[in-house]
Amino acid sequence: MHPTVKGAAHAAPCIRHPHAFSHKDVFLDSMPLAHVFGPVASGRLGRSLGLDLLGGRVCSMDCLYCEVGATDVHTCERAPYVPAPVLLDELARWRDAEAAKHGATPDCRTPSASPAPVRLDHVTLGGSGEPCLNSDLARIIAGCRDILPGVPVAVLTNSTLLHRDDVRADLAGADVVLPSLDSLVESEFRVLNRPCKGVTARGVADGLLGFARGFGGRIWLEVLLARGINDTAENLALLRDYVRQLAPHRVDVTTLSRPGASPRALPVGRDVLARWSDELNTAAGCPPTAPAGHGPTAAVPDDGCCRAANATNAEAPVPPVPLIMGTEALQEAVLRSITRRPQTAPQLAKALGAPLDAVRTALDGLTARGACAPVAETALPRDTDGEIFHAGRLPRNG
Repeated sequence: MHPTVKGAAHAAPCIRHPHAFSHKDVFLDSMPLAHVFGPVASGRLGRSLGLDLLGGRVCSMDCLYCEVGATDVHTCERAPYVPAPVLLDELARWRDAEAAKHGATPDCRTPSASPAPVRLDHVTLGGSGEPCLNSDLARIIAGCRDILPGVPVAVLTNSTLLHRDDVRADLAGADVVLPSLDSLVESEFRVLNRPCKGVTARGVADGLLGFARGFGGRIWLEVLLARGINDTAENLALLRDYVRQLAPHRVDVTTLSRPGASPRALPVGRDVLARWSDELNTAAGCPPTAPAGHGPTAAVPDDGCCRAANATNAEAPVPPVPLIMGTEALQEAVLRSITRRPQTAPQLAKALGAPLDAVRTALDGLTARGACAPVAETALPRDTDGEIFHAGRLPRNG
């Protein structure tokens, strides 16, 4: 299947990240980090360092609720969108910079075999689309283990490629896979997820089942509900039967907590989330999880540093290390974060370990220079505390 590129007649397999090698990037060792971001505070993954495997909005779906915006390259075709050597070089430089920032020798090891200042719960493979589209996935997972030994590797996926043997083999090295499946009602699936031609809800579900049978790690299923689209009794009944077969380690029922790609995507109420979470986790045979806003790598103000409630061998969470940054450095850290997903000032402050007043000042500076703007014309311009979401203003691909 050839990629569909919005606004372009042809597409090359490898595309430039919209923020790659801009003069506004954060530089380490005289080279910018375009594909490593965070750590961010995640409700499920704790303090998570994100890796962008796509370099742009490349996906097999074009979900109404997607927090990074509309898909630019709509495809099921695998390619080394961000080649493993490029991404792993950035990751190693990030690790060494973290060590140097805290006065440690980059290669020193603690008894846990992790560089002393690198306090992470997970390194999370994701990006602005479907990370399994990157054909270097297995090399990237192995490289993460070499560079950050002792840090679990998590992979986010929309599950559309899990029927493929090569993708299953690539994912075998991950510790946690977080697949999503929002509806088993084909009409709801098409409206909400807008997949590539030929991708069906049943096909995605069967592919996930097949993958789960041979995967030795943990599977945390996510179901995102959009009001009036997939929050139906029919979908709940079908998913309840399905999770009995899948038997994931947990089921996270979420809804929008930040602006999505379309104003048609609206959040459901907490009572709906709680009922669905209880029914699906009961059917799966695992403890209920707290209802949450959407996005596995979201900055969650209330419990962002907490580990998964039923994670094995859980330790006390490690809070973010407070950072001392100059004004320009903090602005660029904020910009890189809000380029990937809209966030509020408190969410950014928690994720970056920076003072809230400094983050607000950084956002003001970015807004003044036209690099970011408050999110408008959306169902969710503010969070539940009345804080405004901010998004980076960077050019679209294509």
